[in-house]
Amino acid sequence: MTDTIPQLASHDEPALDQAFRTLATEVQAETAALTTPEAQENFRLHWLGRKQGRLKLISEAWLKSAPAEARKPLGIRFNQLKQQIEQALEAPASQKSAVVLGLDITLPGVIRSPGIPHPLLETMRQIVEVFHHLGYSTNLGPQVETDFYNFEALNFPPNHPARDTQDTLLIANQQSKPSRDRLLMRTHTSPVQIRTMVQQAPPIRIVIPGKVHRNDAADATHSPIFHQVEGLCVDTNITFSDLKGTLDHAMKALFGSSVKTRFFPSFFPFTEPSADVQISCIFCGGKGCRKCKHSGWIELLGCGMVDPAVFASVTEERRKTNPADDAYNPEKISGFAFGMGVERIAMIQHGISDIGHFYSGDMRFLEQFA
Repeated sequence: MTDTIPQLASHDEPALDQAFRTLATEVQAETAALTTPEAQENFRLHWLGRKQGRLKLISEAWLKSAPAEARKPLGIRFNQLKQQIEQALEAPASQKSAVVLGLDITLPGVIRSPGIPHPLLETMRQIVEVFHHLGYSTNLGPQVETDFYNFEALNFPPNHPARDTQDTLLIANQQSKPSRDRLLMRTHTSPVQIRTMVQQAPPIRIVIPGKVHRNDAADATHSPIFHQVEGLCVDTNITFSDLKGTLDHAMKALFGSSVKTRFFPSFFPFTEPSADVQISCIFCGGKGCRKCKHSGWIELLGCGMVDPAVFASVTEERRKTNPADDAYNPEKISGFAFGMGVERIAMIQHGISDIGHFYSGDMRFLEQFA
């Protein structure tokens, strides 16, 4: 231990950092020897003594003579050094002796808990896991898409309402590009289906989780940003019965084995025939309640058999690199696709009435899922 107080060469930040770093190193080195009550008392008097303690000498030598603009940064570092000394005195003797003995690398490490998954991410994981068990793999794609992958290849005609700026968030300054190359925020994860088919020949079984964007006004059930999980299965002899069996199994895995499913005719540009899927109300068991509007059923997702026009678009794109490509000839293969909103399923699972809770960042809401 030394009572010599070095002079400050300057009062700028680097000089102060260096001076207090030297003192902190001294404190740390002396802390290792505090294994007896006598050693602790000597350490306390050496640093905190009222008459000749080092902190008192440092205060007199540095703080009192410092220019006004340097007193605040000096004071902050002085208090940090004092806290380090006090913590060294308060630490149990066992911790100090451990420092003397060295690090025992055989002891288990300290596990830092990363917290909990956001309820939307957890619901998305559950959905994807169901299809992984059925042999599906996960594919991902960009959120900024071209018109070709988001609309054209999926059989959306140029005048389709979904292409309107009231429904789609377009990237600025795209007018000079060809229509198919113009960029937008993807409105569904379906472009990944096209990208996968362009790059890969059948058979395909993929599930596609991701964030999507639409020009919707936020309310209790709508958000301009939300999440989807879509699926695609393409192979020989794929039928609508395969689609029904797959989704019936998935709904039972997500909501319980007693859940029933039913399919109603619907329309989507990229599937034909198309269907909306309902499940029996998980709150009333299908008897009818306020949650299901007393119908006994809850509409959950859309699906259908892949339209041959989609296969034609994929074939056209694939033939740019292989003119003889015939992998997606609709006379040889067939497939089905489906898509569901993650927020919709999470709201049903947890009885949440306002989609905005998922994005509010309110810890009172999120802690319910801990």
